[in-house]
Amino acid sequence: MNPKTCTEIQGCFSSYLDGAVSGHEMLEISRHLEGFEDTANGTRVAGCEDCANELAAWRQTQDAVATLRPLKAPADLALKLRIAISREHARRESRLLDRLSLAWDNGVRPLLVQVSAGVAGTVLLGSIVLLAGVVAAPQPVLANDEPLGAITAPHYRYSTVSPGDIVTAHDMTIVVEASVDPSGRVYDYTIVSGPQDGAVRTQIENQLLASVFQPASAFGVPIRGRVVVTFAGISVRG
Repeated sequence: MNPKTCTEIQGCFSSYLDGAVSGHEMLEISRHLEGFEDTANGTRVAGCEDCANELAAWRQTQDAVATLRPLKAPADLALKLRIAISREHARRESRLLDRLSLAWDNGVRPLLVQVSAGVAGTVLLGSIVLLAGVVAAPQPVLANDEPLGAITAPHYRYSTVSPGDIVTAHDMTIVVEASVDPSGRVYDYTIVSGPQDGAVRTQIENQLLASVFQPASAFGVPIRGRVVVTFAGISVRG
């Protein structure tokens, strides 16, 4: 059998230090490292200095690891774990509510939009309409046309500011679809019908941000939902 090379010898160091090599391999590694007497020639074969230095480094690392003590867990570890678990549960519940909201939007959301007409006979031709009676009510597609009690749509409650007029370039009704979060606040909106310019958007945003809604719910749990709100746009001419 050919003697092991330095690479092969060094590959056995871990097992050698753990005493997990055979007696023959241990003798071969020892002879390679420390040298041996060649009785046939009457000479001494020197040991491999590179491999001996490598083994010394292995032993130093092993000794350093042996002196390490188990780290003590932080005092607040249990609290941090409970918080992390609670957050994970909250994320799972949020995903469930998102799926329920998506099912509502795609399958149960009203198909008919109630649009208010402008107020005739006034100089300003109407004002913003944010009364519960003119916010579109849910119209589930059922044969008997009865509401689905387990799922409800958002409903307008009140505004924190006095409703103002939406000034536009032309007299026209503005239809807006607003997205309401579980706390009853509008977080996004789309102008379905009406002018799209920045001035009109700013006025609509100011009104929607000040509006408070009864959030949509699924089986009694508040969820995100959408509601249609109509504004009577006016044109002020000098």
